[in-house]
Amino acid sequence: MFRRIPKNVVVLGLVSFFNDVASEMIYPIVPIFLTSILHAPVAVVGLIEGIAEGSASIFKFIFGYLSDKTGKRKGFVISGYAFGALSKLLIGLASVWPLVLLARFIDRLGKGLRTSPRDAMLLQSASPTNRGFIFGFHRALDSLGAVIGPLLALLLLDMYRENMRTIFFIAFIPAAVAVALIILFAREKKQENQKKLPPLREMFRWKHLPKPFLWFFLISILFTLGNSSDAFLILRARSLGFTVTLAVLTYVLYNVSQTIFATPAGQLADRIGARRVYAAGLLIYSLVYLGFGLISHPFWIWFLFPIYGLYIAFTDGVSKAYIADYVDQTNAGSYFGIYQTGISLAGFLASVIGGVLWSTFFPAATFYFGSLLAFLAFLMLLVGKFRYHV
Repeated sequence: MFRRIPKNVVVLGLVSFFNDVASEMIYPIVPIFLTSILHAPVAVVGLIEGIAEGSASIFKFIFGYLSDKTGKRKGFVISGYAFGALSKLLIGLASVWPLVLLARFIDRLGKGLRTSPRDAMLLQSASPTNRGFIFGFHRALDSLGAVIGPLLALLLLDMYRENMRTIFFIAFIPAAVAVALIILFAREKKQENQKKLPPLREMFRWKHLPKPFLWFFLISILFTLGNSSDAFLILRARSLGFTVTLAVLTYVLYNVSQTIFATPAGQLADRIGARRVYAAGLLIYSLVYLGFGLISHPFWIWFLFPIYGLYIAFTDGVSKAYIADYVDQTNAGSYFGIYQTGISLAGFLASVIGGVLWSTFFPAATFYFGSLLAFLAFLMLLVGKFRYHV
């Protein structure tokens, strides 16, 4: 199986690996940088993460649609990763939290530029029998970068006496490598038999969306409304007494878990269907978030984080494999864009809600809310099995 992986999939996987090394070098320390160095309240952390995700939302659809319209993917992907690299430098220069907000906006703009066209490029290299494997393999390399990145951050924090700004500047290097790889080695297939797409303003109308896709889309929106930023997990570990180093190590453990299980989860989806694997991921998330709310001793953090990694492995690449059943190579950017736009908008609300629940009530409220919505999404998925063949 691994010997037959198309070159483009390997290249795009390596691009995601280096980009995630850069992003995950800084991601677990940004909330600590905001609260400890820039003295921003936790609610602002939620606001920044929410705006960052929300800002990417509409761009994911627009640029996905434009990549379908033009039949070009690579230029959007290059620009997107370049914006991500630039954002690392801007965070390092920030002296007040609004500058971090600007940097996160630029980073998410880059994600909006690249995500849908990149997924469409991956789909060009997949077949109906290996879509789960292709997207799972890509997710595994992406997650591997999320393992290496925080470990590098810990090493550099020790070397530079916890000077977080230096880490942000160094993170630019692997981000630049990712841009170079996509420029030099990625190839896109010429679109054949290009279909005429509906006008941009009509693409969100329900009549253009297949019923199973629409039902899955709504399920994903409901779930994501409770799926607040992982920054809250880092802050939860800190609230239970973890040092910066231990908090980052738990995040590494979570990424090790998803790296190990992402490809097997994709292969399992190819065998038994994406719906069943995705449903398992929702249940795992619901139970883990309930656990994060209930625990009062830091010991349990070491168990919850790796189990949380299973949720990502069972949902991220699997959701794309499911959507691929209802798209083709000429409209893949638009459909992936519609899905990612909805998810990003819901993610914006989730992070804002999570910050408000944490600050207004108590930290566990953020996790109870996420657990409840994940379980409701699981029930909707069961209903969809009978109504829409989801």
